[in-house]
Amino acid sequence: MQEVVCECRHRNPYGTILCESCGKPLGSEEKSNEVLNMRYEGTARRSQTYNRTIIDKVWNFFSSVKVGVWIIIILVFASAMGTLFPQQMFIPPTESPATYYAEQYGGLGELYYVLGFHNLYSAWWYILLLAALGTSIIIASLDRFVPLYRSLKNQRVTRHDSFMKRQRIFGVTKTENPDFVVEKAKSELMKKRYKVKEENGNLLAEKDRFSRWGAYVNHTGLIIFLIGAMLRFFPGMYVDEVLWLRDGQKLAVPGTNGEYYLKSNKFFYEVYGENEEEKKFENAIKSTSQGVVVKNYQTDATLYKRKGETIPGAEPKLQKVKDYPIQVNKPLKMDGYALYQVDFRLNELTTMSFNLEKKSSEENFGNFTVDLFKPEKSYNLGNGYKVELMDYFPDFEFDKKGEPTTKSKTPRNPAFVFKMFTPETPEGEVSFVAIRQNLEPLGENEYKLSFSGIDTVNSTALVVRKDHTLWIVAIGGAIFMIGVVQGMYWHHRRIWISQKDNEIWIAGHTNKGWFGMKKEMDMLAERIGILKPIDQVEEKNKSTV
Repeated sequence: MQEVVCECRHRNPYGTILCESCGKPLGSEEKSNEVLNMRYEGTARRSQTYNRTIIDKVWNFFSSVKVGVWIIIILVFASAMGTLFPQQMFIPPTESPATYYAEQYGGLGELYYVLGFHNLYSAWWYILLLAALGTSIIIASLDRFVPLYRSLKNQRVTRHDSFMKRQRIFGVTKTENPDFVVEKAKSELMKKRYKVKEENGNLLAEKDRFSRWGAYVNHTGLIIFLIGAMLRFFPGMYVDEVLWLRDGQKLAVPGTNGEYYLKSNKFFYEVYGENEEEKKFENAIKSTSQGVVVKNYQTDATLYKRKGETIPGAEPKLQKVKDYPIQVNKPLKMDGYALYQVDFRLNELTTMSFNLEKKSSEENFGNFTVDLFKPEKSYNLGNGYKVELMDYFPDFEFDKKGEPTTKSKTPRNPAFVFKMFTPETPEGEVSFVAIRQNLEPLGENEYKLSFSGIDTVNSTALVVRKDHTLWIVAIGGAIFMIGVVQGMYWHHRRIWISQKDNEIWIAGHTNKGWFGMKKEMDMLAERIGILKPIDQVEEKNKSTV
């Protein structure tokens, strides 16, 4: 497309409606008498000029403010839906999301899970929306910033007559000594911190141009913020995992790729009122809703580091790093990771013991213990007596069809289907055993299993956190706020003063704050001895009333 050449000989990009140099209206604007739209200095924006190729269409789509607003609306709605129920990271780690939401929140919870809102902030479509928002911000900013910057950089002091006349604030005054008025105006404007340029006896006074870049600084901060947020989905940049440990248990720390292991030596909590000094608060403590006030939650832990490479199938070689008491707000820190105390379970079932007995005589033929977290398939009691574990339900319940199932993997209400083999019953007898239940689903048995004991242990929950994106998000947020302040509290003001024979023409423009601009130009007019300029928009509004 051909460039548009102005009568001042400046070559403007195709689509320009105000000459970048002298400000003369071009194209359809040349015939109008309305006040000029100076929002983007009449520059040629790519989105309003080109619409031929696929790239042009994509550019035009994302440069639209309406598109950006709709993306934000969709993101806000989706984010709000994500807070309707807890995200998957906040439900018990041993619970299955597929059943948890339906059981806890009914049909709405099931729909919540099916639509993927349970893991919203890492969902592919949510990340795609963030990427679309970032693309919209970048393209919309470039589409406006580049031509605006070029136009302000190329602007001349001497402006075309039609440009001056069609400014919102404009005035003409006849004078016998225009040079004196211009010099006095120059002096007064410099006192007001204007940067003044002079050309052929004409003036251009400008201040606070940097405020025009506030929106783009704002957008730059948003882009950095979004980059920081999206980097959280890259491995090694962000970790937020929950580690459950039973007393005496040692596991790899999530997110460390097996480099660090942690052992929980003991979990305990302390309450106020246990020592003599605190007993004077006993009545106040008992008056609370729970009757106790917890003073400290603590996990005495040992941190280990792996030595060498891990051989598949072999136990890793570990080196002790340190012992550390993990308390609330006093995390264990290592290599950018921090482990926080967040939850606990007291007296969690770990093992259950059973006796194999003959029903008629109550004679005991052996005892075996089932590890509720790692049960064995078979238990040999000797002398031809054996018990096989056919099925195991850690958190037993009956489903809607009356079939046994488990609500979770945590052994809160364990139930077992055993097959008992004895010399008298070599084909085996099936027994369903649960707490306070001992059923014989295939008919009367000669033998039975009875409880002989349980073991419990305390469990602790630690959150493993690592965040290499926080500083990026913080910088993006800080730049965003700088842009907000920059664009909100400063106004870009320009005043043009031209000599036309024995007349002084004065025109002014600001991107906002027209009342203050008019007041400042009225004061200038009084000091240099010319007529106050007129706000043409206000005059037009008065004439139409």
